[in-house]
Amino acid sequence: MTIALKLKTLSLAVAVTALGVTGIAAGEASAQTVLKLGWTTSDGAKDPYAIGGRAFKAEVEKRTGGKVEVQLYPNRQLGDEKDMLEGMRFGTIDAGIITNAVVANVAPAYQLNDLPFLFSSEEQAHKVLDGDVGQRLAKELESKGLYVLGFMEGGFRNMINNVRPVVEPKDVGGVKYRVMQNPVYIDMFSSLGGSAVPMAWGETFTAVQQGTIDGLEIPVAVISSNKYNEVTKFLSLTNHTYSVIELIVSKRNFDRMPEDQQKAIREAAKAATAAQRQAAFANVKELLADLESKGMKVNKIKDPAAFRASVKPVYDKFRRPIGADLMDAALKAVE
Repeated sequence: MTIALKLKTLSLAVAVTALGVTGIAAGEASAQTVLKLGWTTSDGAKDPYAIGGRAFKAEVEKRTGGKVEVQLYPNRQLGDEKDMLEGMRFGTIDAGIITNAVVANVAPAYQLNDLPFLFSSEEQAHKVLDGDVGQRLAKELESKGLYVLGFMEGGFRNMINNVRPVVEPKDVGGVKYRVMQNPVYIDMFSSLGGSAVPMAWGETFTAVQQGTIDGLEIPVAVISSNKYNEVTKFLSLTNHTYSVIELIVSKRNFDRMPEDQQKAIREAAKAATAAQRQAAFANVKELLADLESKGMKVNKIKDPAAFRASVKPVYDKFRRPIGADLMDAALKAVE
């Protein structure tokens, strides 16, 4: 091997080593950047996380002319959501699509998105999250070493159970609902008179099946993909929480990418978020019809205002952790 060739080989080795152990690394021949993106749910055709991941991959690779490859890791391949967020903060994981309630554990201001009955429609949620409120939330997370590239859509969360349909707030009373291990959700069901049972997701299906709990709150797409129609009777379209899922990238890793790639990725994320929202919304109508055909009893609530009045204590309690100014800005935006 000539001296020149040895020097060239050594330079390449040093360059690749300097990029670290994360997915953002140079390809052997094309100097291609690899961005590893993970999420915890399935890679199913109608899974909202998977739809977002595939849309982001397509947009990034198109807009960078293939210079950036997005590799997809569904089904907890990069760990649970908490682990992925930690990894992104330290630069050991590149990117993830993360449930808002988990993000709120890192930045309490994100509890805003989980407030019950804050949004009355998907369009209203999009307007708020794409405006000043969303920008302020993004800054909160930036200080934690994370960039929010898009507020994607998990769909409105609804109540399913085996006791009775929920038409009025009193119908929630006395029913044991599994909730995420998140204080906003626990307090929401308590304020409605229900029995909130914090439980890990992996235990929930069996708990419903065995009658340990009566039901849970969940987006329509997740009911379908996890076959909850087989173990619950009633689906009440309470639309109590608009489920935001954030497309997040490691600030440490993103900042060392070339500016043209950063710009292309941000533009790709915006386009992918719009496409994901549209697909997720369209899927809900189709999935609802399918769940009804499989025997679920589907109903709408009678008076959303009555539910909002019942959960007012939740707003009062979380006003300070969220930030009074931020909450007021959101409430004004949804008037």
